[in-house]
Amino acid sequence: MPEGPEIRRAADRIEKQIGGKVLDDVWFAFPELASQAGSLIGVKVVAVDTWGKAMLIRFADKRVLYSHNQLYGVWKLHAEDNLPSTSRSLRVRLVAEGRAASLYSASDISLWEESSLAHHPFLARLGPDLLSQQVSSGDVKQRLLMPEFKRRSLGALLLDQGLVAGLGNYLRSEILFFSQLHPKQRPSDLTDDQLSTLSSHIVEITQTAYRTAGVTNQEAWIEQAIASGEPRRQWRFSVFERAGLSCHRCGSVIERMMVGSRRLYSCPQCQPSP
Repeated sequence: MPEGPEIRRAADRIEKQIGGKVLDDVWFAFPELASQAGSLIGVKVVAVDTWGKAMLIRFADKRVLYSHNQLYGVWKLHAEDNLPSTSRSLRVRLVAEGRAASLYSASDISLWEESSLAHHPFLARLGPDLLSQQVSSGDVKQRLLMPEFKRRSLGALLLDQGLVAGLGNYLRSEILFFSQLHPKQRPSDLTDDQLSTLSSHIVEITQTAYRTAGVTNQEAWIEQAIASGEPRRQWRFSVFERAGLSCHRCGSVIERMMVGSRRLYSCPQCQPSP
């Protein structure tokens, strides 16, 4: 499933396609939305942003189209008269000035008044979004020490969207590696310096992944990995997808484990078990 940076980049592409434009045509597959399609024609798309892994298309009349791609949803951008060649099921199509944004295969789609969006059953459970909202490392540090979070293992906590929204599996491994923390450690176990380092990496690595289309590795390590013949799916990361390979930092063999039913990669030397 795409993580926060990938969803944010998709939102940017949709905003470039139809943002600031008045809708000429709107189509929804689901009957509860189809009855409202006509009321959006002639309305301007004012912004496209994200909250975690959810997409929010905001309209000038203060309504918001919520969608979550889940495992199979995908947005395709195209000219109005040049439909994508796909076997996927069309769910949403928004057209403005001859350009279209079409959502295929997603099932979690709804239209909300902006004033009630905070009561959405999914969004109401989320922490602040690391890419679409103003979130500092200090804000993250405070959240890590909240009673509901501080005694949970980092391996599980960093996938909890209630802490901060947008983190996913590859970001979890990368953040823990650069922070030199083991997934069994808890915020309550850490020194103030360790908490500050972790908080900074949560923000900075997520922002880096957004800017670089998912590359979180350091430049020198990337060059070394490419020279040794590693494919992009490995060299783009410092530790994720690199089980059995040498740690860029210390040379130890990277290990893979399952945490929260999902794979996590770490260096046994740089991230010793507490």
